[in-house]
Amino acid sequence: MKRLIPLLFASLKFVLGFVLASRVYELHRDEYLYLNYGQHLAWGYLEVPPLMAMQSWVTLALGGGYFWVKFWPLLWGAGTVYVVGRAAQRLGGSKWAQVLACLSYIVCAYSRLNFLFQPNSFEVFAFTLSCYWLIAYSHQPKPRYLYGIGVVLGLSLLNKYTTFFFIGALLTALLLTEQRRILVTKAGWIAAGIALALFLPNLIWQLRHGIPFLHHMALLHESQLVNVSAADFWQDQLLMCFPALWVWVPGLLALLFYQPFRPYRSVGLIFIGGLLLLTVLHGKSYYALGYYPILFAAGAAWLEQQLERFPRLSKLARPLLPAVLLVLAIPLFPYAYALYPPAQMQKIGEAYRNTGANRWEDGKIHPLPQDFADMLGWQELADKAWQAYQSLPDSSRSRTLVLCDNYGQAGTLNYYNRERNMPAAHSFNGSYLYWFPARPAQPYRHILLVTDDSEEFGGHFSSYQRLGKIENSYAREQGTTIALGTNPDTAIINRIYWEHRTKLAEWEQHK
Repeated sequence: MKRLIPLLFASLKFVLGFVLASRVYELHRDEYLYLNYGQHLAWGYLEVPPLMAMQSWVTLALGGGYFWVKFWPLLWGAGTVYVVGRAAQRLGGSKWAQVLACLSYIVCAYSRLNFLFQPNSFEVFAFTLSCYWLIAYSHQPKPRYLYGIGVVLGLSLLNKYTTFFFIGALLTALLLTEQRRILVTKAGWIAAGIALALFLPNLIWQLRHGIPFLHHMALLHESQLVNVSAADFWQDQLLMCFPALWVWVPGLLALLFYQPFRPYRSVGLIFIGGLLLLTVLHGKSYYALGYYPILFAAGAAWLEQQLERFPRLSKLARPLLPAVLLVLAIPLFPYAYALYPPAQMQKIGEAYRNTGANRWEDGKIHPLPQDFADMLGWQELADKAWQAYQSLPDSSRSRTLVLCDNYGQAGTLNYYNRERNMPAAHSFNGSYLYWFPARPAQPYRHILLVTDDSEEFGGHFSSYQRLGKIENSYAREQGTTIALGTNPDTAIINRIYWEHRTKLAEWEQHK
């Protein structure tokens, strides 16, 4: 029975992800890339470590449908809700504290995060579970809790490299508290060994490929992180978990200064260390989301203990405070769930213009949030590319190179056309560099280009025509063109393979 409330809210979290999602929106740009990983299993990729590929392989084996794509992030989100409820219980909270803690997670930015098939959902789950087991170890110093931390952080390193920031914050927090003794225990060293052993295959892959992670971080900083200011980062921190601000702030303070929570002070310091690291390194705002859930548990348990000192106030506040969470979440609801169609979201966005909710990675304000714009136009693109391919003579279709500007386009074509008899789409973008086909013995007869059409290729083909483009005005890919070139000359083929070799060498420059 003690697990009943966390299980109920975990189930609610899972179901809401499907119920409150408009099918006007398709999969996200990144989801198409990660799904393609499942067809190219390896111990590493240019963007992230291999845990996403394992989930993608299972998803595709089960048919690759919408439910199975969304199953994984919603599973990790539900798991996080469960851990938050159990953490509130571990900190002395009754059923009311568990409800408040779980509800705090559900009404904050995690609704949107846990809807996208990306590494972020597992990261939040891993960080929260690690903090929970650290609390459990402080309560009862059993080695199995440290071993659990080793396993979950090892898997988290196979999921996303930002885990190193969490590990740095964790080690610093331990050194600054009485829990530093963990670092010299046998169980602590075994836990570290478990984490390293799990991460080792990816580490070897990185070393063999010239540590492309370094190049990825450099590109990320130049194109995206440079637009992240400390002011914007902290503004977003207040916005993302705003409905539960009055829960997590007391939770943080309680972990740092409340005497009954003193054994767990390292958990509060992990939050401070992690967010300071992200501020200094210009991390994206959502990188910090893994540090908040455990504060919901601490805040709920602390609030309940304070209310117990005032029985009359408690009788009024207990039914009222969870309702406050729901009321405060109403303004954020349009951004928490992809429920409203684009035209309505554009109107809603006008009222949120000064909050930065529609700020994209380029630092500019747009009609829709970037995630929403990245979930539009893809089916249209795949269908038009398929129609263009179908227009080719049967005798020469197999000698066609499908070349896209970016991984979203290539992943989209490979996902929607996966059961159609069409060659795989390729790109010079991201991990597609490793999947590019060798130069064929027989020359290509056609090149199907998915491009922004900023360059004219007609001079390299006997015929070159634009056959379609994305018309959806809300799609980030609006205007992307499908073009078909027939009988490419040697110059354009040489250029394609030279560009492939050059870009691959840039990624492996540290080799």
